[in-house]
Amino acid sequence: MERTELAKRIREAAYLEGDFTLRSGRKSKYYLDKYLFETQPDILKALGDMFASFTKSSTTLIAGAELGGVSLAAATSISANKPFVIIRNSKKDYGTQKPFEGKLTDGDSVILVEDIATTGGQVLEAAKLISDIGAKVECIIAVIDRQEGARENIEGAGFVFESLFTKADLGITS
Repeated sequence: MERTELAKRIREAAYLEGDFTLRSGRKSKYYLDKYLFETQPDILKALGDMFASFTKSSTTLIAGAELGGVSLAAATSISANKPFVIIRNSKKDYGTQKPFEGKLTDGDSVILVEDIATTGGQVLEAAKLISDIGAKVECIIAVIDRQEGARENIEGAGFVFESLFTKADLGITS
């Protein structure tokens, strides 16, 4: 699917208007419901292919934070033929009690995929966990940058940030 067509599909599938509170606590008159676009097979496949184009020969792993990053990481993993891990929002208190699922080691070089970046808070928590293990975060890539500080926060924390689309690419002006 071409980039322009994909942007149109994402907006058609996920753009909502109303009064919303975002994860960051900010208020917004619009909402991009990631689950409405991540559950569409044509969109998910195209996103996986686009994310996979960022992998390098040094990339050993794809990572996505639960819950929104899981399907994106899986789609990218399939497209790039690289394993993936799921970064938990909080460590589970049963079983292995790991803060991630899958195999993540200090020698890994990771592409971290994100659904929608507003301030970058959740993806920065995931990047910190990956870094604390000793793995390298090659870059953080979001499907959509809402252009509300995520880039500045992520790059300010020392990570490379890319986005496949911005809100402007989707025709959102508010």
